[in-house]
Amino acid sequence: MKRQKIRKLLLIVALLVFPVIMWYLSPAIIIMGASNGIVTGSFIVFMLMLFGAMFFGRLFCGYICPAGGLQECIMMANNKPSKQGARNSIKYVIWVVWFTTVIACFILSKCIITVNPFYLTDHGISISHIYDYVIYYGVIGLIFIPAIIHGKRAFCHYFCWMAPFMVIGEKVGSVLHIPHIYIKLNKSKCISCKQCNKSCPMSLDVAGMVADEKHNSSECIQCGECIDSCLKKALCYGFGREESNCGK
Repeated sequence: MKRQKIRKLLLIVALLVFPVIMWYLSPAIIIMGASNGIVTGSFIVFMLMLFGAMFFGRLFCGYICPAGGLQECIMMANNKPSKQGARNSIKYVIWVVWFTTVIACFILSKCIITVNPFYLTDHGISISHIYDYVIYYGVIGLIFIPAIIHGKRAFCHYFCWMAPFMVIGEKVGSVLHIPHIYIKLNKSKCISCKQCNKSCPMSLDVAGMVADEKHNSSECIQCGECIDSCLKKALCYGFGREESNCGK
């Protein structure tokens, strides 16, 4: 499908520009800034992820995340489904520890809070010195190793520090009944071929959710792979308050 070609192209472009934008996606930069009373560019980006997820879910992960681009490239070498379960909670433990540290750093800094979107960048560019590439390749390795060992987007499932922001934002949006993007389902059209399961980059049981007429996974990145692979069009995008049926 043309949509998937465009999606994957956007992910590759995001991966290619990762050395430029890496500090804007860095949890470490937020801690460093917080210890000096500075709201950094990465802090602003993470807040945008939180609020954006109320309307768009985890669309960022599916379409423009550099880590997602790298992992989808790795699928050419290891395309096995990554295991779901308790290990998915690791990223939330990491997030709680990190978030607590950020709050503590702001409190202990005793500085007047200032905003500097380009904190520790060189004219807005993240990787501008040769020694910065040590950090860059360390982050690449952190994303690469889980995906090559455990399968499809394993880093997203187990370790991603950005995912919890979007999951929380998505949950808050649902509680507040904010119109948002979601995957619509139509059980009556499904023939249980499970092509959606095979194509899902997040290794989700999409067919099971269609059978239950309930799309309830916080791991969904709204990439649309299941929609485009469905032979009977039992899935489609929707925007608004969630309905169960596609095509009605």
